[in-house]
Order: sequence, then structure tokens, then C-alpha cells
Amino acid sequence: MNFTSREVDLGSPFPLGATLTEEGCNFAVTCTDARAVILCLFHADTEETLDEIVMPAKSGDVWHARIKGVGEGMLYGYRVDRGSESLHYSPTDKLLIDPYARQLSRPMHWNARQYQGDSQFMVAKGVVVAAPESAARPPKPAIEKHRRILYEAHVKGLTQRHPDVPAEQQGKYLGASHPAVLSHLKSLGITSVQFMPLASFMPEPYITEKGLTNYWGYNPVNYFAPEPRYAHSDPLSECKTMVDEYHKAGLEVIVDVVYNHTAEGGKDGPVLCFRGMFPHQAYLMEQTAKGGLVYSNHSGCGNTVYSAHPIMTTLIMDALRYWVSEIGVDGFRFDLAACLGRDPQQFSVFAGLLRAIHQDPVLKSAVLIAEPWDIGPGGYQLGTFGARWLECNDKFRDCVRAFWRGDKGTTADFATRLMGSRDVFHKGYRSINTSVNNVTYHDGFTLHDLVSYAERHNEANGEENRDGHGHNLSANYGVEGETQDKSILAMRAQQKRNLFATLLFSQGTPHILGGDELSRTQQGNNNAYCQDNEISWYDWELDKYRQDFLAYCQQVIAIRQQSELLSRMYLPDDAYQLHSNVSEVNWYKPDGSGKGDDDWQAGGNKAFAVEIIGHQEAGDKCEHWLLCFNTSNRDIKFNTPLKSPNGGWSLVLDTRYSHPAKQPGLRIQHQFLQAAHSFALFRYTDFPR
Repeated sequence: MNFTSREVDLGSPFPLGATLTEEGCNFAVTCTDARAVILCLFHADTEETLDEIVMPAKSGDVWHARIKGVGEGMLYGYRVDRGSESLHYSPTDKLLIDPYARQLSRPMHWNARQYQGDSQFMVAKGVVVAAPESAARPPKPAIEKHRRILYEAHVKGLTQRHPDVPAEQQGKYLGASHPAVLSHLKSLGITSVQFMPLASFMPEPYITEKGLTNYWGYNPVNYFAPEPRYAHSDPLSECKTMVDEYHKAGLEVIVDVVYNHTAEGGKDGPVLCFRGMFPHQAYLMEQTAKGGLVYSNHSGCGNTVYSAHPIMTTLIMDALRYWVSEIGVDGFRFDLAACLGRDPQQFSVFAGLLRAIHQDPVLKSAVLIAEPWDIGPGGYQLGTFGARWLECNDKFRDCVRAFWRGDKGTTADFATRLMGSRDVFHKGYRSINTSVNNVTYHDGFTLHDLVSYAERHNEANGEENRDGHGHNLSANYGVEGETQDKSILAMRAQQKRNLFATLLFSQGTPHILGGDELSRTQQGNNNAYCQDNEISWYDWELDKYRQDFLAYCQQVIAIRQQSELLSRMYLPDDAYQLHSNVSEVNWYKPDGSGKGDDDWQAGGNKAFAVEIIGHQEAGDKCEHWLLCFNTSNRDIKFNTPLKSPNGGWSLVLDTRYSHPAKQPGLRIQHQFLQAAHSFALFRYTDFPR
């Protein structure tokens, strides 16, 4: 070891990480069962080793030291000496990332040759950053629950091909907050951008060996440091700038977080951070039939974070608070959130981490979205998270896809999904906005591909098309993939309009897959996690077909946002909110008669209407809507409810028309002919005399 004349004292065990003070830089790191922890300092430009300093103090499992002469921008990492070879590596040969590093020196790339022996040249270094600035930042937008519309985006994919974003900002945090991008999002009408993971990650070894990469970023190496791939020079500052620009535009920033596994994988995975610092506390283990221990794999990625252990609970909570208070995000979408509730192996809504999140004062206003499952035993937990949580609803996705595809026996379930999936989300106990409704998500077909491909086409992923979900409930309407057939293109476009309208006019929180409004295609790939190329990047060059669909999406979102009733209903049997003004809901068959219980179960039942009447006390502002659905192959005559000789139904939206300007502005009193495979939205009004 090389010792210099730097002055070293005991420092403090808190806060964890590298913290600049007037006396120097305090380093504190949790490390269990260690004989010694060595702090390594590196040159900021060359990563040349400058010092290796044995940490002089230990408080419990926290090793700490204060080093004078260390300033902003210094690089660092740790080596651990446990005096044992039992963990299948020579401990001091592996340079470890500080779990609390606020910034990494560069992106992490797997390199088998550099990892063998001393891993110093492969592993990114922590960066000592300045204390948070006290300058005022833009206020966070106050989005009402029923007004929230989620838009899922990838920082790089959103901007890599945007013609108005400067080349040096394309694919970066600063590109994602470019005025041209913000203008598009605002004109679309969404309120909240849900970014795919922004924390630092590393592509898996097996992907790297195939010449591919982990594009999505669901393979974390550190929970605090923003991913350097998306930065021009300063990831932390540029990520914060992006968040500030979104807030100035009135948009929420929600970030996808991955606390179910890490990039260290299973038994033979690399030692990068957690496995070197606290190997027995970081990951769940389970006993084999022969009495040995193996890594639990409820994530499907080789390991499962032991979120119930105090070390990991503290780490995750500190990371969440940091992203809210320092980086400034408005909330989180928790990937495979059932893993967070395993205490330790079985899921419990009262698990320590979930309870800690629920009571935390820093997180009290944060948006919390659960992907409520994992692949472990008892892992499907849709509907079980607490009242503060929103939950991704795969039942909505599958039912809506099947319904518009024309599958038999889906109408009753579809009606339930339309009304907020109250069978799943415990009406009376949770908000009607609890259900995060989606038709498409990043891990699946885009909306364009959903109506263009009957099968997945993932050959580019290098797994002989075996990866990705096989149960897509998609259709191609005559030809697999792209075609010039006008009748097929017209059918596909109409089905896209049907699916998008259903998404926006269902009770719950709509989730739009970014790029769907641009008719983005992934060429039939429904698992593009390793495609950092044109398969995943948005194409901003719009022909008339794509321009029309974008205008349609803007129209549908505007209708929802201008309506109280289409975004939030108070149902008679829902006591979640004390409200005297409840909505009236009536269901009709095409002939105008009410739908009975037997009608819902009829196999050929492919057309119906639902009437929604708002709060009677609202007077002139009382909303009154009629939603008509026809998934059959023929036009159907609908008899609409006749309310008054002086009023009738004004057509607001008909999905047979490709562009808002083509909507006919029809007014009817009692009858209209609804096209096959279409949705129509009417509003009741008094006609001028």
C-alpha cells in the first residue's frame, strides 16, 4: 500500500458515503465480517491509484475515516480483506463500488479479461461530489390523482433520433429536457413522465458476450448514482437539470427503480458492490434438498435482494429519500415490487420495507407505483398493496386486448375493467384511480406492433426467438408485419384508436407507452431489452398516417382532461371517499334495453353501451355520457336512451374516423348506426330550439 502525507482521522459513521466537510472528506461504508477495509483514491482523469488507506475506525458494521486533502471530483473505491477464500475470490483483488456513491466516474461495462484477478480497471469509481446546493429549485407540480396520465419513456430512446435536439444532447438527460421534447409532451396532454431506470447499471455478461447490451437498464450496480451513459459530462448535475426542466413545464418525473436484484447475479456472478461489502445480508438464500445454500431467484435475474434485512432496508430507504429530496423526482415505479414485500421469503403487505415506505415523512407525497408480482412462490400480488399505492394492472391489459381482438366471453370482464377493476382493488378501501391501466408497456409489443404482428419476432436478441412473452393477445389482420394493403392498414389504425380510447376513458390511471402516439414499431420485437438501436429509438419523421394518429391521441387525452366524470367517478357502492354526489351507471344492449346478468355471459355478446350520469347537484355542469362499443364484424344499429324531447346525444368521438377534423359532429335523439370494430362517445346536451 502507498501511504502519503494526507492527514487521516477517525471521522464519523454517518452519513454513509463520501461527504465533504470543512475538515476534509468523511468516508463511511457498511461492511460486515471484515478484517480490514481499504479506501482507494484515484486520479480523476487517469484513474491512476493515488492512495490506499486502511480505514482507521469501525462503529458496528460501519467503517469510517476523515481524509484531509480530498476534494470534489476525486475518485474512490474500496477493497475488503476478510482473511478468507470462502467466497470464491481473493477479497482485496476486487475493487468495490461504494453502495452510497452519489456519482460514478463512467458507465459500467462487463469485461471478463479485466475482471480476472484485480478488477480495478473494469470497475467504475465513485466520485466525491459537492454538498447539495441550497439554491431554490422549481416547485414540483401538484397533479391531482384523477388528472394523472403516465407516459413511459427511455431517456435515450426518446431523443436519440430527434431532429431538433442537438447531436451532443441526443440520448442524454439534457436531450430529454430539450424544449422540443417538452413541447411534444405538453401538446400530447400527459402529466407525468415515467422514466425507465436512471440509476447506474451494468449489462449482463451473457448479453455482452453476444455483442449486445442492456438497453433498458434493469440491472443496477448502485441505487444512488444517476447512469453516466445519459450524461454529457456530469451525470448528477445533468439529471437534476432534466428534472428541473420537467417541473418548469408542469410535468411530474417518476423513475423506475429496481430493488429486487442487482447486476451481481447468482453464485458465479461478479463481485462489484453489495456482494463484497455485505454478502450475507444483501441477498436472499434458500436451502437445497441436500442442505446447501443457493441464491433465491424470485427476480429471474440470478439473485433477490434481501430487502427485509436492516442493512438493505436502510440502503433502499436512503436511496428513495435521496432521489426525492436531492435529485427532485416526484415518485417511483417499483420493478417486481413483490420482492420488496418478502419477509424474508413469503410476501407480506406488512413487510418491514413496505411499512417503512408507508410511514416515511420524506416520501409522504411521492407517487408510489407497484409492479405487483415477481416469479417466486406466491409472487402474484395484484390488489394487495396498501391504500397509498397505485398498481400496474395486467388484468386490464389482457382483457382490453382480448375484447378488441373479438375474443368471445370477454364482455363482462371488460365492463369490470372499464369501471376501475373494483373487484381487484377493494372498492370502498382504495381510490378508483388505484388501477394503473395499460394496453402496452416497455416489456411487450408497442401499440403499432400489437395490431401488426400475431407472433413475436425477437430474432435480433440472439436467443432464436425463445425470449419474450408468448401470450400477447395480438393480431395482424391479414398479413404478418408491415404491408401496403390499404384495407389492412385501415383496420389496424381503427383498432389502435379503439385501444387508445379505451385506455383513456377507463376509470383508473392511464399509462401510455412512450412512442405509441408516434406509431412507433419495434419490428415485432416484444422484448427489446438489448436493442440499443433503431428498434428501440423513436422515429420522429411522421407521415400522414402517423400524424393523424398523433392528432387523435391528443384529442382523446384532451377529452379526458376536460371531463371530471371520465377521469373520476363516485360509484354508489364505493365508500372510499365520503361523497353525497354519486354517479349513475346504466348498461344497455344495442336495442336500448337494459343488460341483465344473463346478457353478460352470452358468448356472442360483442356490442353494448354504458351510460354515465354525473352528480345531480352539479346542475348545468352535470356530465352525461354514453360510451358505445362494437367489436363485431358488422355495423350495428343502436337505440340510445331517450331523455328529453328537447335534447339528445352529440357525437364527441367515433373511432371509424382517423382524424379529429373528420368527426362529423353528429346529433341524434334515439338511433345511430355504429360501425363494426368501433367505439363511439356521445355527450347528452339540450339542443337549441
